[in-house]
Amino acid sequence: MYGRSRGGVRVFGGVPVRAVRRLSAYVLALALAAGVLVLAGPGAGSADAASVCNGRPTRTVGFATGELRLYRTRHYVCALAVTKRPGPRQAMSVSLQPRGGRAAVNSGRFTRQAGPVTVHALNRCVRASASIAGRGASTGWLLC
Repeated sequence: MYGRSRGGVRVFGGVPVRAVRRLSAYVLALALAAGVLVLAGPGAGSADAASVCNGRPTRTVGFATGELRLYRTRHYVCALAVTKRPGPRQAMSVSLQPRGGRAAVNSGRFTRQAGPVTVHALNRCVRASASIAGRGASTGWLLC
């Protein structure tokens, strides 16, 4: 099965056996990983879609047509407004303002969500507001 050795190294078809084994192990690992992804699917293990904001969920404020979601990391706060009934485009807006700073706003006609908007809020309070189809909610200063 193996050919002659070159300087004490066994070869297989002109290629060192060690390289053949390493390549076959790599190909096997790739095939197994692809098989797991195919069987598991893209959303396996999670009922909710992943958030577009980084950080941990901090607060959710519900209102008649949707909800305002806030996420926080050590340095930043992120907000988005998500509608209860995705579908046709409707007027939506979300804003996030750190104390002493300018508000970050995303508004327009969207089908599912407005945002995300992110502000630097290390050691600062923030306030957020959202509206969907004329109904909305806002918070006072929070995360102080």
